[in-house]
Amino acid sequence: MTLTSQDAAPRRGLFSLRPGVFPVLTAGLVLTMLYAISAGRFEVPFGRILEILWARAQDLSGSPETMEARIVELVRLPRVLLAALSGAALAVGGAALQGVFRNPLVSPQVLGISQGGAFGGALAILLGFHGVVLLGMSFGFGLLALILVGLLARIDGRTEVLTVILAGMVVGAFFAALVSVLQFLADPNTSLPAIVYWLMGSFATATWPRLGLAVPGMAFGLILVWALRYRLNLLALDEAEARSLGVNPDRERWFIFGAVALMTGTSVAVAGVIGWIGLVVPHAARLIVGEDHRRLIPASALLGAAYLVVIDTLARTLTAAEIPLGVLTALIGAPVFAVLLRQHFSRAGAP
Repeated sequence: MTLTSQDAAPRRGLFSLRPGVFPVLTAGLVLTMLYAISAGRFEVPFGRILEILWARAQDLSGSPETMEARIVELVRLPRVLLAALSGAALAVGGAALQGVFRNPLVSPQVLGISQGGAFGGALAILLGFHGVVLLGMSFGFGLLALILVGLLARIDGRTEVLTVILAGMVVGAFFAALVSVLQFLADPNTSLPAIVYWLMGSFATATWPRLGLAVPGMAFGLILVWALRYRLNLLALDEAEARSLGVNPDRERWFIFGAVALMTGTSVAVAGVIGWIGLVVPHAARLIVGEDHRRLIPASALLGAAYLVVIDTLARTLTAAEIPLGVLTALIGAPVFAVLLRQHFSRAGAP
C-alpha cells in the first residue's frame, strides 16, 4: 500500500498546485543573494558582480586584482553563501521536526537544540578549541539536548505535543544556565568577549575555510532529510497506521533527529545562535506549498536561505555597527510564535 500526497498532506498551500512556484522561489533566492553581495558601504553594481564571478569561473587559479573583486570574492560571497546554507539548514530542520511531532510550533530552538549547541560551542571556546572540535562539541551537545527532550517528553509510552514543548523549554533553560556559568568562569579579557559575541550570532567572520567547514555537516543533514521526505509524510500519520505502511517510526525519527542536530550544531559552530528560523520559515512555506513534505522541504530550504540572507544584509547595513542576527530573528520570530501558539490552542478548543 502506498501513501498519496492527499493522505499525508490533506491541506494544500495557496500555490501548491502551480508548477511555477519553485522557479519563482529559486529566482527570488538568486536575486536576494546578488543584492546582498552588492549592498554595503562599498556598493558593487549587479553587472560588475556578474563580470567578476564570470571571470573567476574562467580562471580559478588567479587572485582578485581590483578592490571590487576582492570585496566580492573574499568578503561578501563567502558570507552570503554561508548565510544561505545556514538558513536552508535551519529551516529544513524546523520543517522536519514539525513533521515528526505533527505540530507547527516545534523548532530546533523550542526543543533546546540551539541552546545545547550553544553550550557545546561556548565550552569549546573557553577551552581554547576552534574549527572541527568546536563544530563537534556543538553537534554533540545539541544532540544530547534533543535526547533529553525525548526522554522527558515520553510519558507512559506516549509523547504529547505540549509535553514536548515544555520539555524543550526545560532543557533549553538548563543549557542556557550552563552557558551563563561558562560566561561567569571565562576570562573577561579574552574568552568572555569571544563567547558573548559568538552567542549573539553573526556571519562577520565568514571566510572560504569556514564555509568549507560548514558545508559537509549541513549538506549531509539536508540530503538525509530530503531522502526521508516520503517517510516524513508517513510519520505525520498516526503511529499505528505508519507502522502498517511499513515504517519504523522510532528509527525514522532518530534519523531525522540526528540530521537536525547535525545541521543545527554546524550552524551554531560557524555563526553562533540564530533562533526562530526553524519556526517562522516552515510555517510560511506551508502556507505556500501545503503540508506535503515532498514540496515543503525544498520550499523551506529556498525560503530559509533567502530569509537569512535578507536578515544578514539588514544586520550589516541598517546601522554603522553590525546588529547581532539573534536580535533581528527574535524580533520577528517571537511574535510569530505567539500567534501560532494562540491559533493552535484555539483550534484545539483550549480556554
